[in-house]
Amino acid sequence: MVLLRPNLLINDAFGSAGDVTAYHRGGKCFLRKKSTLKYAGTPAQVAASSVHLRALQAWRGLEHSVQLQWNEYGDRVEPHRPPFDHKARISGNNLFVSAYHGFATLGVEHVPVPVPFEAFPTFLVKIQGASAVDDVLQIRWKLEAVDPGCRYRLLTKIQLARPGAGRSPGKMINYLAEGSANDPSVKSFIPGYKVVSGLDLDSYQVHARCILLDKVTGYRSQYLAVSGVVSL
Repeated sequence: MVLLRPNLLINDAFGSAGDVTAYHRGGKCFLRKKSTLKYAGTPAQVAASSVHLRALQAWRGLEHSVQLQWNEYGDRVEPHRPPFDHKARISGNNLFVSAYHGFATLGVEHVPVPVPFEAFPTFLVKIQGASAVDDVLQIRWKLEAVDPGCRYRLLTKIQLARPGAGRSPGKMINYLAEGSANDPSVKSFIPGYKVVSGLDLDSYQVHARCILLDKVTGYRSQYLAVSGVVSL
């Protein structure tokens, strides 16, 4: 990786261009060679790619007036990625695809209708513990949030590693937790956890990104980073 040194032409960078990707760590911008997949992907990756392709196809099939409505709503939404300067906004296409993915994750994939983005409630997530039943790992969460009408589901992006191992976002896998914010315990179920992690241990380092998923709109909140060690 190479540190980007600001100059008169470029003082910051985001995303990819050509074979170079810009990313941020510790408040600094670094450049690295863009990674490319040399394999078709796991079944989960292939399924996610298929959902994305269907979302893009659905966007192209919308009436232009409906696309303009999405654009209007998107112009009021700050992105979940940098720059976090309260000036950047997302496109209507981004907002539509986000809602489409959200409903697909909830198991009700359909073409969403344009609705304004609403601020999510402040929420807190903690790891309560874990247990294994056969080959399924159950991670228990304590979720605290204002959730009238059980409107939100907890989406957990989880990485399992050896205790003390660092976080690797590229190894995180989506698991839609069971239960709502009003439940005393919310659980994520990880089938075949030993195969998924490549580890057969009595204790695991859990790194997670916890996201509220709106069952009404399909939109998702900013994530909370949660880490801890669980013993089985």
